[in-house]
Amino acid sequence: MTKRIFLCALLIAAVVAQVAYATTEAPAVGTNAPDFTLTTNEGNQAGLKDFRGKWVVLYFYPKDFTGGCTLEAHNFQTDLAKYQAINAVILGVSVDTAESHKSFCAKEGLTFKLLSDSEGKVSDTYGSVMEYQGAKLSARNTFIINPEGKIAKVFMKVKPAGHSEEVLAALAELQKEKPVN
Repeated sequence: MTKRIFLCALLIAAVVAQVAYATTEAPAVGTNAPDFTLTTNEGNQAGLKDFRGKWVVLYFYPKDFTGGCTLEAHNFQTDLAKYQAINAVILGVSVDTAESHKSFCAKEGLTFKLLSDSEGKVSDTYGSVMEYQGAKLSARNTFIINPEGKIAKVFMKVKPAGHSEEVLAALAELQKEKPVN
């Protein structure tokens, strides 16, 4: 019975999360990716411009130490060598503090950067803000940014299971395309 109640509560939470809203629209494919500078889990500053020349997988997620977010992060970590082999970096963004990210990375064995968007400004710029029980969180969206700094692919309302494989497949397709002169 307790398991059934827990599963019902989890289902309700998932449905409520889907009712989330973004206050701005996500940047469109082909447009310049909005630049930003945020604090990393290591306590350093990192900006999108720091990764120019690489493919960037910029993924927004609601909260450290939660089931779906942990699953998504583990999948990216498992596939990290595949991303590195194709000149791609993973950057996770949530409204959690840099200290929370540091603890999350240590506990879960994550070696890619998590960025603290504690005011939600970058999440908002990327159309990735939602409200849950009165709190502002980052919505689960992912953006692939090409080495020139343009949005190459957008994934909205991501499902954590299998998302890393979906992103790797999209990167493979994008890297096959010939540049337009």
